[in-house]
Amino acid sequence: MLIIFNTLTGKKEEFIPLQDNKVRMYVCGVTVYDYCHIGHARSSVVFDIIRRYLIYKEYDVTFVKNFTDIDDKIIKRSNEENIHWKELTEKFIKEHDYDMEKLNIMPPDFTPKATEFIDEMIKLCEKLIEKGYAYVVDGDVYYRVEKFKDYGKLSKRNLDELLAGARVEVDERKENPLDFALWKKSKENEPYWESPWGKGRPGWHIECSVMSAKLLGIPFDIHGGGKDLIFPHHENEIAQSEAAEEKMFAKYWIHNGFVNINKEKMSKSLGNFFTIREIIKEFDPEVLRFFLLTTHYRSPIDFSFDHLVEAEQSLNRIYTFLDDLEHYVVSKKGKNYLEEANKIFENFKKEFETSMDDDFNSAKALAAIFDYIKEINRLLNQKVVKETYEEILKLTNNFKKIVNQVLGIINKTPKEWFASNLPISESELIKKIEERTNARKNKNFELADKIRDELESLGIELLDTPTGTRYRAIKKHEGLK
Repeated sequence: MLIIFNTLTGKKEEFIPLQDNKVRMYVCGVTVYDYCHIGHARSSVVFDIIRRYLIYKEYDVTFVKNFTDIDDKIIKRSNEENIHWKELTEKFIKEHDYDMEKLNIMPPDFTPKATEFIDEMIKLCEKLIEKGYAYVVDGDVYYRVEKFKDYGKLSKRNLDELLAGARVEVDERKENPLDFALWKKSKENEPYWESPWGKGRPGWHIECSVMSAKLLGIPFDIHGGGKDLIFPHHENEIAQSEAAEEKMFAKYWIHNGFVNINKEKMSKSLGNFFTIREIIKEFDPEVLRFFLLTTHYRSPIDFSFDHLVEAEQSLNRIYTFLDDLEHYVVSKKGKNYLEEANKIFENFKKEFETSMDDDFNSAKALAAIFDYIKEINRLLNQKVVKETYEEILKLTNNFKKIVNQVLGIINKTPKEWFASNLPISESELIKKIEERTNARKNKNFELADKIRDELESLGIELLDTPTGTRYRAIKKHEGLK
């Protein structure tokens, strides 16, 4: 049974889709005016594993993730760079897609852009005005928060608390300081679309109400995003959509926790701000993905260089296990452990699925991976016959498939993983290994040791085996810049 924490109800609930086996899922995407940072990476990885696990559980999932391609930040940046806003957004959509591909994020089924749905946004504004939930002031359209009786049900705040703590610019044209813009009158030299209220552009919140309804229909099953979106963005989406349609907007609301940098909140002003691009210059993207899985998605995660190194070491352990298994030498005096090998795999599968069924607990699912590795290594160390070894190979292949399908890691062969860490070219390394092999044959152990030491100083470990010399490369890092 899959259990999900629902922000709307504030508790864990059994996941029951609205339509048989179909799951419709909408996640708020990025505003495309700059490179994606690690906060975007976390949200992307979290909802990617949620989607992947639902597919693993044999649900038919439709996944939508939008692009906000018009807003104040986009206009400001395009003016600063003296380029058209569309040129800016198209550039950063491509950069976003590059980062997501590197992180092994499955492409969404739909990636709508806000500017493709302007007509629908105008229609929603008209509907809300007609029902008395919105009003027009000098070309702006505002939502009348007080009229929606359930306002605050997602964020668990009432209107008095919100008014007391409101950080809202004073605008005397509004009926209530909490009223928010559905449609904004365009200023001079700003992008605009024609509307019944003059030239303008949509407010931020209305985008997702329109795009989700258009592509998924409402109600739909899961709405997701970062915790920072609970209020006001998701609260406002609910108010708009439920006032207009007079029915539930989304059944389950899922929010991922914040990213802290060295125990401080990530912020450009503090200078502790990292883009995905900066991190994957220094670390394999799989390291960043693995690191983001090490903490339950609802908890804050503390990002640091040291934690990335730890994640890399964990991946090295997994790939070392796979490499050793691939090169395992069967003993003629080995024993048959078929039943025990299968039991280890079944225990892994049960532990892994139980962890993911408990609100997608990826940290516990990772623990199941290392339990499997530990137990299989224990078995192999006792010496196994060929039949057991071949069964372990088959079981481990299934283990890899499950981990890759759900968590999106272990994407490479051991050879590819260790080769990606090489500080020198593979052809140069092979030459060095051949030179050392010849030195050993000629009993020139001084030269052989010198070559080994030289490679070790570069982070390359040589393994002399009955079938020849293999290598493992561990990348050396100086820090993030």
